[in-house]
Amino acid sequence: MNVSARMIIVLTFVGLISGGILASVGILTKDRILQNRQKEIEEAILRVLPGTESSGIVFQDESLSIYEGYDSADGSGAPTGFAILTQGTGFQDVISLMVGTTPELDSIRRLAVLEQNETPGLGAKITSQEVFLQFWEDKDASGPLSLRKPAVSNREELAPNEVNTITGATISSQKVMEIINSAIASAKTLKQEGALQKEVSDGN
Repeated sequence: MNVSARMIIVLTFVGLISGGILASVGILTKDRILQNRQKEIEEAILRVLPGTESSGIVFQDESLSIYEGYDSADGSGAPTGFAILTQGTGFQDVISLMVGTTPELDSIRRLAVLEQNETPGLGAKITSQEVFLQFWEDKDASGPLSLRKPAVSNREELAPNEVNTITGATISSQKVMEIINSAIASAKTLKQEGALQKEVSDGN
């Protein structure tokens, strides 16, 4: 057997071994990744729905997941509201958000940003409680939200349905608002159609 043939056999063998190792690692880490993702979602539900002790998923498709929160650990208590997990395209990349609403879907309780790749120092400020998220608390969601431009310094200057823009990152702010408006409108339609049905109860 010449040198070239031996090299081909060795490289093929190494490639097969490497591929097998990578496949095994993928299988072993898949469950851990899913568990971490579920834990992240459960923690976000607690952030956006204060007073929640447990939650259950009531709707899910490729672009929207809706959870209902309850004030008891076994899910038999009073609803604390809905936690809507959604995503959309931001200025740079996909933004993944969770917004908490009242049970009537007419008011936002809190907003959490789960994933984003917006411009560091500008659009990435959508994750900042002080700069952006605080201005979403207790907003009137009976109709579409609107964006306040230019940004104001305190919440009292905003109308009930207004959210504050981020100075220097208007597009990222606008994209978040559009994603949330669309998600809440979809949730309202689903509720009117009776499509929000409890399927699973998760202890948090």
